[in-house]
Amino acid sequence: MNRRVLQILCGALLAGLMIFVFTRKPSRPSYPRWEKQGELVEKSAQRRAANADVELVKGLLKENLSKREFDFAVVVEAVSGKKVLPLAGRKSGERVREAIEEVIAEVVGKMNGEDSPLRGLRRINEGSRFFEDGLLAGLDAMEGISCEIPHTREGAAQRSGYPDLKITDRATGEIYYLDPKLMESGSVDSSLRTFYFEPKEGTLKITDDATHLLIGIEHDGSDGNWKFLGWRLVDLSVLKVKLKAEFQASNREVYEKSSVLETSPQPEDDYRR
Repeated sequence: MNRRVLQILCGALLAGLMIFVFTRKPSRPSYPRWEKQGELVEKSAQRRAANADVELVKGLLKENLSKREFDFAVVVEAVSGKKVLPLAGRKSGERVREAIEEVIAEVVGKMNGEDSPLRGLRRINEGSRFFEDGLLAGLDAMEGISCEIPHTREGAAQRSGYPDLKITDRATGEIYYLDPKLMESGSVDSSLRTFYFEPKEGTLKITDDATHLLIGIEHDGSDGNWKFLGWRLVDLSVLKVKLKAEFQASNREVYEKSSVLETSPQPEDDYRR
């Protein structure tokens, strides 16, 4: 009996030893030659990645993207899967258009008043928010339509980014996006870029087939004492856009401590450690 038990124990030990030998992670001796080989393999992988990036950049430059024109409607559909619909022919088109025109006239009048919240602002761009808020409140109060800050695909209401406002016609359920822009009088023929659309998957605010409208509000350029002269309502379904390709870096990335060669003496080291 004892012999039988001994045989079982020996068998179990042998089986355990075999499992250990065949399943353990092999260790590599810390030999300089092996370490050198590992460094060479890592450098080779880095070179392959760099070469792939070089070919990608060359391919992008060959496309000459900065000079090509794209239909805005095509860009929107490509990134969101939603169609850009012309205002003409929509059941609620004239009703929504008239509502926008009525509200913007009221907002412009208010912004030209003595108690305008834009009085004394340093930059005209800071005034865009007041027009946005005025349109939002005024349109949402109109009978038969509602207006809100568009939600992202993730469901969060987001003020930044295109578009600024979302209008819904309650009777038909038809959707309109509205983007107010301020521009100086006489600049309508300027080639300066003023319309931007940066598609980001998580924060994309275009979630419906819709008519896309832009309202350009003209001012006289009198800093801090602006007078608003009029507006233009634009249907973006026929807009042509260009892609500006650029390589970017933030201050955090530019002034990475490992990249700084020298700095003047400072009371405190502001660079990242």
